[in-house]
Amino acid sequence: MKSDEERAHGDDRECVEEMEATVSAPTAAVVRRTLFRGGVLAALGKRDYRLLWSGALVSNIGTWIHTTALLYFVKNLTKSNTWVGAVNLANFLPVLLFVIYAGSLADRLNRKKLILVTQAVMLVGALALAVFTTLDMASLGIIIVTTLIMGVAFAFTFPAWQAILPDLVSGEDLLNGIALSAAQFNLARFVGPGLGALIISVWSVSTAFYFNAVSFLAVMGAIMLIRTKTPPYPHPAEGTRKHMMEGLRHVWTNRWALNILIVLAITAFFGLPYIVLMPAVAIDVLHAGRSGFGVLLAFSGLGAVIGAPLITYLSRYLKERELIKLATTALGLFLIGFSLSRVYWLSVMLSVGLGCSYLMLSSAINTVLQSRVSRDIRGRVMSFYILMLIGVFPFGGLAMGAIADVRSAPFALFLGGGACLLLATVLTAVPGITRDAVSAGVRS
Repeated sequence: MKSDEERAHGDDRECVEEMEATVSAPTAAVVRRTLFRGGVLAALGKRDYRLLWSGALVSNIGTWIHTTALLYFVKNLTKSNTWVGAVNLANFLPVLLFVIYAGSLADRLNRKKLILVTQAVMLVGALALAVFTTLDMASLGIIIVTTLIMGVAFAFTFPAWQAILPDLVSGEDLLNGIALSAAQFNLARFVGPGLGALIISVWSVSTAFYFNAVSFLAVMGAIMLIRTKTPPYPHPAEGTRKHMMEGLRHVWTNRWALNILIVLAITAFFGLPYIVLMPAVAIDVLHAGRSGFGVLLAFSGLGAVIGAPLITYLSRYLKERELIKLATTALGLFLIGFSLSRVYWLSVMLSVGLGCSYLMLSSAINTVLQSRVSRDIRGRVMSFYILMLIGVFPFGGLAMGAIADVRSAPFALFLGGGACLLLATVLTAVPGITRDAVSAGVRS
């Protein structure tokens, strides 16, 4: 009798065979090599990964539709930018508070079941907000509480989501799987806001919330159809606190992991806040208005989509440590160019470069972390990755925003670009910092 994994691989072969039957033999060989054998879409050749990727794309489009509608609704309800920021903070605060504990759970519980439960909580949250809005009962308090609950669920799903990827994608295709996962999120960021604005204009804010609630069914269905087994590990005999501290000790004693997490934190603080400064650039510098801001943000997401196949291609010739240096350098250069540009179309093109370079950087670091740790500690290690990425970013955005208020948005962007270039220079001058930042094959 075939195992679940054997049946999954059988489905992958059937997919390829069906494709080959429709084209000539030489063409089929080229397509097969390009897409499935170390190519730019290699991870999508895996049935279970393909299911998760597709379901997540639908769900994340729903999330961006929800976010677009929510921020518009809060602004319209309160006429206050401060309250818009407070609601946005409600999304991130649970990550800061719970992500380390969530990483411990991801190493102790069945990851598929944990993702299913947290997705169900977010579905209920989106549905509740939709109903309250329909009944004209969506007060600011209800909005913040609902958003906090959904944020807590997100904090607990993220480490399990990251840690499950190596279960679905083989070691040689792991970088491609991580890059395509990030590209999927950014493709949703490219599509979702426009759809959200359309839904608000044609129907209502509550319709956008209903759409998001329904979209969670796509990823939940995908999780239930996945055949790869993700068994739970035994409850740690030393207790939860020591279990969490074990993850911290692992990162601290493995200096290669600590070094690249510090690199991620620095770029998240100085580089990623370009997203926060984009409204100021679009309105105050380029005089392109709110629609111009939407285009800049969308094309940044498009750049991340482009970055996924690009880093897969470059990984054939460069090790991850070289990709980290290259992406950090590119991020710094694009930030400086973005700060100096006063031409709208040029700024749009530079925003593509910003999205592309940051995806390449975060994907390379993610791959090294995931491939060099055993499965039983992967969730805890990934919680530190999430903490450095999502936890540091809001503080960087706050600091860079304050600098922009005192001086200007271009000055803050130039400063951020300079910091990234300085970091890239240090990584090049002191190669020992990233010497061991290379994937070593996924361990069981």
